[in-house]
Amino acid sequence: MLFGVTVSRFGQLAFTPAVRRQQEVHGSARAYAAQAVGDDEPDRMSPDDAAFISARDSFYLATVTETGWPYIQHRGGPPGFVHVLDEQTLAFADVRGNRQYVTTGNLDTDDRVSLFFMDYARQARLKVLGHAAHHDVADLAAADPALPERLLDVRTDGKVEQIIVVRVEALAWNCPQHIPQKFTVAELNPVIERLTSRIALLEQQLATQDASATASSPATSARTAAATRGAR
Repeated sequence: MLFGVTVSRFGQLAFTPAVRRQQEVHGSARAYAAQAVGDDEPDRMSPDDAAFISARDSFYLATVTETGWPYIQHRGGPPGFVHVLDEQTLAFADVRGNRQYVTTGNLDTDDRVSLFFMDYARQARLKVLGHAAHHDVADLAAADPALPERLLDVRTDGKVEQIIVVRVEALAWNCPQHIPQKFTVAELNPVIERLTSRIALLEQQLATQDASATASSPATSARTAAATRGAR
């Protein structure tokens, strides 16, 4: 993965004066100095960024409550349920859950969000900072009839209540250190099927060999000869 990509916009937003002071204290300020400067233009997703996001079947979404508390939720669906609309825009159909609407309410007072896209199998993660808004499906359809159809084509199962659109502000790849390597059932199934088929073939071969060895053993030959003489 592209862990070495420039993250100047991310650094501008994340490396606040308090963070920079801690970097000075712990000796990492020089290493990150170049990432804390630059223009104010939002980052643009590269084809690799877009492909990584489109392949994910879940992500974590953080918002800020109106009392200043961070709040994080998990969103899941089939690969591709988070749609990359262009270099700076993500969107997904949000389905009914426990009906607390904490994320939705938070977006009404603060549109800043942080998204974590994880690939545990390959030990990679992409951090995204952006501005999000929730939209009624009918309102989006009135403005752009093709957009809701596209977003609803690949989505999480359930009753769609709204569409969440994220305008990307910054991106940053993390190194793989400390990411536990995990695999989904879908990722393991092809391997398990190959192993199961191989085991079945080996068991069949062993059974054939055992049958052949039993048939050619001296004891079996003697019993067969005795049975033949008895039949005479």
